[in-house]
Amino acid sequence: MYLYPDNLKAKATLLLWELRDVGIIGVGLLISVFALAQLRFLPPIVITALYAFLSIRFEDTSIRNFIRYAFAYFIGRQQVYQWAERRRNET
Repeated sequence: MYLYPDNLKAKATLLLWELRDVGIIGVGLLISVFALAQLRFLPPIVITALYAFLSIRFEDTSIRNFIRYAFAYFIGRQQVYQWAERRRNET
């Protein structure tokens, strides 16, 4: 099912992927099937399946972006907490 972008601002999607990702996955699948059939070489199909999984989009965020944001929040960036005493308004 093809979903047209809202107000021509969002990127076009096909099922759970952007159209660009569908093209990359398609080409990767062709190369992977050829490598598996002719060379008995499994890594290309595994890489293509991993890319297909990580590029799934839900509400304008892909799984790859979610993992990147989670890594940055928990490990990559320093969290800064400021403790301040609350002052009462005495009038």
